[in-house]
Order: sequence, then C-alpha cells, then structure tokens
Amino acid sequence: MTVYIPPVADTQFALEAVAGLYRYSGHTGFEDATPDMVAAILTEAGRFAADVFHPLNAIGDRTGCTRHGDGSVTTPPGFREAYARFCSAGWGGLSADPQFGGQGLPHVLAVAANEYMSSANMALAMYPGLTAGAIAAIETHGTPQQKANYLAPMIAGTWTGTMNLTEPHCGTDLGLLRCRATPHADGSHAISGQKIFISAGEHDLSDNILHLVLARIDGAPAGVRGISLFIVPKLYADGTRNALSCGAIEEKMGIHGNATCVMNYDGATGWLLGEAHRGLAAMFTMMNEARLGVGVQGLAVSEIAYQNAVAYARERLQGRSLPSPAFPDRPADPIIVHPDIRRMLMTMRAINEAGRALVLHTALSADLARHAKDAQERAEALDHLGLMTPVIKGVLTDLGFDNAVMAQQVLGGHGYIAEWGMEQFVRDARIAQIYEGANGIQALDLVGRKLGLDGGRAVSRYFASVAAFCDELAGDPALSAIGKGLARGFQDLRQATAWLAAKGAEDPNHGAAGASDYMHLFGLVALGMSSARMAVAAQARLAAGAPQDAAFLQAKLATARFFMERLMPETAMRLGRITAGAGSIMALDADAF
Repeated sequence: MTVYIPPVADTQFALEAVAGLYRYSGHTGFEDATPDMVAAILTEAGRFAADVFHPLNAIGDRTGCTRHGDGSVTTPPGFREAYARFCSAGWGGLSADPQFGGQGLPHVLAVAANEYMSSANMALAMYPGLTAGAIAAIETHGTPQQKANYLAPMIAGTWTGTMNLTEPHCGTDLGLLRCRATPHADGSHAISGQKIFISAGEHDLSDNILHLVLARIDGAPAGVRGISLFIVPKLYADGTRNALSCGAIEEKMGIHGNATCVMNYDGATGWLLGEAHRGLAAMFTMMNEARLGVGVQGLAVSEIAYQNAVAYARERLQGRSLPSPAFPDRPADPIIVHPDIRRMLMTMRAINEAGRALVLHTALSADLARHAKDAQERAEALDHLGLMTPVIKGVLTDLGFDNAVMAQQVLGGHGYIAEWGMEQFVRDARIAQIYEGANGIQALDLVGRKLGLDGGRAVSRYFASVAAFCDELAGDPALSAIGKGLARGFQDLRQATAWLAAKGAEDPNHGAAGASDYMHLFGLVALGMSSARMAVAAQARLAAGAPQDAAFLQAKLATARFFMERLMPETAMRLGRITAGAGSIMALDADAF
C-alpha cells in the first residue's frame, strides 16, 4: 500500500507567498476566501483524497473498467461509492456558479483540491475533472436554455461530461475529422461518426453523460473553419437512450480505472454549442481548462511518487554514509543518507514545490481574468494565463513522468515490482504527456503563437516582471546566490527568445526544431521564479522573529538554493540546442530513416 499525505502546508504557503491570494479579498468571488476558510477547505479536501480516493488507486489499476455486452461500462469496485461521496460533499462545485448550485469560491481553490484528488487516484479524479471542463464550455458558449438544462446536474455531479475530438485517422490535425452533423428541422442535428480515446466516455458513476462532440455540418467548409461543437447527451430528458454507444474500452498502459472509450455515434441527436463552424473556439475553452488540469496531474503524480520514495529511503538499509556510519548501532544506514539518493529526492522536491506555486499563481490568473475590477488587471491576468498554459501542461507533465521514474529508481528493484505501487505511478504519469495536445504541440503553440501574440505583449510583460524581481534579489545579500541563479537562467531565456525571433523569420524550421527545448527553458525560469519567491517569503518570515515553522521555512530556502545550483544550469544546455538550429534535424531525407 502506498502512502499519501496531502501537502496542505505547502499549498497554503504557495497561495500566500507566490499567488498572493489574500490581496484580492475585495474582488467578486474572493469574499469568502479568508485564511481560515482556505485552511479548512484544503484540510478537508486533503483528508477526503487520502481517506476516500487513495485506498482505491491500486484497486482501480488492477481491476480496470469492464464493458458489458450491451455497451454499458462498470467502473472498479468502490469507485461508485467514492464518487457519490465526492458529489455529496460538494467538491465538484467548489468554484462553480452559485446560480446553478455551485459554491462560488475562487477557481484556484478547486485547482488545489484537484491536485490532492489526482495524487490520491488520478483515474478516479478524471471523471469530475473532465466534467469541470464541460461546465466551463457550456458556461461560456451555451444559450440561457442550455445553461438552465445542463449546468445544475453537472455541478451536482449527477451528470458528467466528456470531450470528443480524436478520430481513428486524425488526432492533432482536427481539420481532417469526418464526424458529420446533419441538420434537423427542429434545429438539432444528427451526429454520425466514431471518436476514439474518449476518457470517461461510458461509466456507471452518474445518471447521464453529456458528450461535447466536434463534427462538421453537412456542406460546411473543409478544414478547421468548418468544425462545429455539439452537446450530445447519452440520455434524453425523458430517460430514453440516444443513438450513441461505447464500442470498446481502449487497452492502455495506465489509468486503468478510467474508461477510455471508442464512441460510436449513429445519428445521435445533438444540439449546437456556440456558433456554427466555430466549434474549435468553443472547444478550446474546455481544452485550456483541461490542459491546466493535465499539468496538475503531472505535478500530482510527481508528488505522490516523491512521498513514497522518501518513505522508502528512510527505511531501506543499504551501505554506509560517508565518511562514517550515520547509525553505528544498525547493520547499515538508511539510503536517505547517500548523496545520490538525496540528489534524486531534492530534484523531485524542488520541482514539486515550484510547480505547485506556478500552477496556483496561474490558476489565480484565471480568477482575475474573470473577476478583477480593473480592465488592465484582467488583461494582464489573461496574458499570464495564456502564456503559461502550454508551459504548465508541457513542462510539468514531462517532469512529472521523469520524477516518477526517478522515484522508481530510489526504490531500486522494488520500484519495478507491482506490489510496491511505484510502477503504477510511472504508467499513470505517461499519458499526461500525450493527451490534451501532445507536449510537442504545446511547445509549438508557445513558440509559434504565444510569443508573438498581440505584438509579444504577454511575453514582454512577463520578462519585465522577471527582470524587476532579479533586480530585487540582487539587492538582498541573504538571497544573492538565489538571485544570481535566476538571473543566469533568465539571461539564457532572453537570448533564446531573441535568437528564435531572428532565425525563425529566416526559416520557420528553426523555431519548430527548438520549440521543445525553448518550452523547457521557459519552464525552468518560471519554476525558478516561483522557487525564489518562496525563498523571499521564507526569509522575510525568519527575519521577523523565531516562528514555530522555522524548520519549514529553512527547508524552503535550502530547496530554492538547490534549484538554482542543480536545476537552473540546464538552461545553458537548452540554449545551446536551440541556437544549433534545424540543420542537423532536417538533414536526412525521409527515406533515410
């Protein structure tokens, strides 16, 4: 049985020190987000995740979902009961609109709670996670009648939602999709086609499932400009079945407790969501929500893998510490005394803490983009959200998988054996690098679209904030080493950005070839900023006296120093790869491979 302890203290510290949550108490939706309320929510969310979701994680992995002859799907033992408890406790509606039964709290708190649920049981947490994205799409693009019909049961969790994009012959290039929508006289459409890789496409957790399906209306233009989005319910309002079914459950590497389905639409009735031929714009509301959620999954699996690696390293006796035994009364020392084990544990710890702070800061930007009173503040928050979404999705899922593998290495042979649970984390983490847009696509989005958007406004604003923070650190002798590390990484990022702007104009292959390295370089600086901000807050609290949490604060300083000394130097390697250009990558003809 694996262990999981929700990192509530770390979340609270990041919300205050990096996100600055309590500065916004005067904004709509923030009135009830007091420190006491936030502490209570995080504590209860963590307890629920650890006590209800986590015990089912290994069970779900071993058992998986079962498709029956009639196309219905049964989730693993205990999932229905756990999901019912999740709904009755109101976790799915934490930040949803009170008009439709939600609690109206800031979205950032829902993101924090989602991390705990995903750490505890990623496959189970995906069911309400996908529903949250569908809710966002309907809130943004739905008609008043659609909102009245669908939002309340979805927020309550009695109905769930999915997103249906991929088809057997097309994944990222949605312009190739063949799913058809034939208009009916009453304004509805008959949806026909097949979708694959549909997470939570069929299950027994909710009374109904709303599928958001991309399809092309008969006669629509070719390519992405002819795609529309439709709400296609599993059941009609009278309880009768729509003409759709689960044709199969995909046989997957991980997340076995989530039903990833082949969905067949045989003239199923659907209703247009948003404008005709503008389905991608509506779907991207859900996609962007999902991409942040997937970044959280990368962080979440990294966190539980780290915790189990630490627990093992404290107990496993192997070898002696240098230069002398740490525990002379034992036959060997616990492996946590060895520098290479410490290197791996500190790497995971530094990335998790900085990643959590970056995620929460970005989630708060989503709140401010909706609720800030000042138009300039809303615009700046939206810029930050757009810029950081591909970074969080791509970098945190890549590093989350790397960290799960690293945690497996700490356990040695036991990490490879199923009964210890670590190999499940590795398998579960792998999908996050692929779905909701593979990470190479996130990198291309960052380099090819986000950097130049609105004349480079978002990246210019971000660079100005990093430069100002580096100047602030340079004037603080206690934090100068951390400041120098961040400044070096930032200099590499600026050089890479300038090189891509110049050389990418000459040959777009240069930008595409360097995109993944650029995304990771950007991510290192963004994570370093978060780590350094926590160090500043920790140093200020220590300087104010002798707080009871002195050990916690000292650990934050040590972790930030490790980040700058051991992780940030990777920016130089990334810069070297970027400035090498596309020549060697594109040198061989396709036939030579």
